[in-house]
Parts: sequence; structure tokens; C-alpha cells
Amino acid sequence: MDEINRIFDTEVEKLSRGTIDMGIIETVKQQERNKGKREEAVAIAREMKKDGLPNSQIAKFTKLSLKEIEKLK
Repeated sequence: MDEINRIFDTEVEKLSRGTIDMGIIETVKQQERNKGKREEAVAIAREMKKDGLPNSQIAKFTKLSLKEIEKLK
């Protein structure tokens, strides 16, 4: 992950010629981290669902909504 962040920073620096505000970069990185966490939660929820755990329990442990869990296949 550190390598990906370093590559990302290098590419942003090249594209922006050093004029981009670091706050924007940190915001984008945070959004990507959150996206990764959500994808992981969804994967865990799918496994829990396969194992027959109740949706309410899956929601409790993954912090996904019941609606999101019900849509999972």
C-alpha cells in the first residue's frame, strides 16, 4: 500500500506540476482507503451470509446497513 501511495503522489506531482494542495491529495487518499474498507466489509458480509448468519448480526459486525446486506448475493 505504501508503494501505491508513493506512485500516486509522484503521478499527482507530475500532473499538477507541484501546484496541487496537499489537502486534496489527503482527501483522495482517505476516500480510497474508505472504499477499500467498504469493499472488505462487503466481502466479509458475503461470507457471513453464505455461512447462514442472520442479516442483523452481519450488519452489527460489518457496519453495513440491513438493506445493503439483503442485496448481497
